[in-house]
Amino acid sequence: MTTQPKSKPAGRAASLPTTLADAIERQIRDGAYKAGDKLPSLRELAELHRYAKNTVVTAFELLVSRGLVEPRRGAGYFVVDKPQARPADDEAGSLGRAMDIVWLMREQLKTEPDALAVGDGFPPVAWLADVRLDKYQQKVVRTGLGSLFRYGSRYGYAPLGEHLVRKLADFGIGAEPRQIVLTHGANEAMDIVIRYFVPPGGKVLVDDPGYYPLFGKLKLASAQVFGVPRLHDGPDLEALEQLLITHRPRLFFTQSLAHNPTGSDLSAAKAFRVLQLAQKYDLLIVENDPLADFKPIAAPRLSALDQLERTIYIGSFSKSFSAALRVGFIACGVDLASDLADLKALIHVSSSEYCERTVDVMLSEGHYQRHLNRLRSRLGEATAAAQALFDSVGAEIFTRNAHSLYLWASLPGVEDSLSLARALLPKKIVMAPGRIFSVDSSHVSPWSRFNVGAVVDPRFAKALKSSLRQLAA
Repeated sequence: MTTQPKSKPAGRAASLPTTLADAIERQIRDGAYKAGDKLPSLRELAELHRYAKNTVVTAFELLVSRGLVEPRRGAGYFVVDKPQARPADDEAGSLGRAMDIVWLMREQLKTEPDALAVGDGFPPVAWLADVRLDKYQQKVVRTGLGSLFRYGSRYGYAPLGEHLVRKLADFGIGAEPRQIVLTHGANEAMDIVIRYFVPPGGKVLVDDPGYYPLFGKLKLASAQVFGVPRLHDGPDLEALEQLLITHRPRLFFTQSLAHNPTGSDLSAAKAFRVLQLAQKYDLLIVENDPLADFKPIAAPRLSALDQLERTIYIGSFSKSFSAALRVGFIACGVDLASDLADLKALIHVSSSEYCERTVDVMLSEGHYQRHLNRLRSRLGEATAAAQALFDSVGAEIFTRNAHSLYLWASLPGVEDSLSLARALLPKKIVMAPGRIFSVDSSHVSPWSRFNVGAVVDPRFAKALKSSLRQLAA
């Protein structure tokens, strides 16, 4: 088997898994492997190319995500009957590929100083700059210099776990330190849960619209994903129950508060009904709460009502401190936490104790609460200003909350928000069109996600009004 890598533009060297996946893809498309053929085993490929087994596993996962091969439990990986055509890799980043999850993630992670990302998923840097990460480093070193050169515990840094017990108690969630597993952010937490619970072909429910990186993770795991329509006060209960009856899924990934992308919050009445359905149909709920620090402590959370019986709670400090710290956590039952900690150790050995110690030091100081108070104040001002801007142009806002990082809005005369995104792109305004947040990314949507901290920039109002006039002409 030849494995010459595809040519790449300078500065874009492919990773080993991508190189191997590209080589196998070419052989499939050239007919070396035909529909139904079994690919060489992990061991054979690892020995042939002198790759680590994890490299080969990742390459196979890439091929599954491309729709070229499928895993069969206990048998290996097989070429599918009709391989899907792979889109060209247009480096220009055309918004015609906005439905491509990896493309959107690359766009969201770009840092072009002259572009305004009004669909950004994070608070403005200016809101977080007063955290001053640099001033904590000496204190972090003093917490245990020797241990900073070794792997940490499979659960993560214990003092931070104890801090999280108190933080969760403020939300009404009772937990012990042994129920908490620290992770490299909320995204790794979701990865671990998916690896543990979701076999190839497993059925999973998600919010629709919902968190698009989660859709990509589930696709990579070869899961069957079903969207639960999101309403202004939480999931559509009739649709949820029908999906539970029809498909009997094991997991439902949802965001109760500050929902991404709609900015909606779960109502207390609906929260109780969701948990009743979970009990009736043996459903496990994974509650992701990345903007917990922006919302009232007493806001309804499924995990607080359920006390981690049928819920797994995922939290993060990316939105309130820094995404660069990559500190998140899972809170769940004791036995499950032990299993997930073992799985985490198998995949990553440990999370970053240095980052965890940094967050622990930050939580230990009174500055933390003052920082959160400023964040909430800024968010409230930006939310009001953003809602006023969209009202001024006749937009429809999905739901109105006093503090919401995201606004889900539909602009007048815009049937497909992708067209508006195209019109704004030459003006250096980058949107997040609604279709990318849908389980079916081909679905035309008039909605878009807007970041209230970004849309208050005067450049957006000027460019938006100009583009709406162009589209109406």
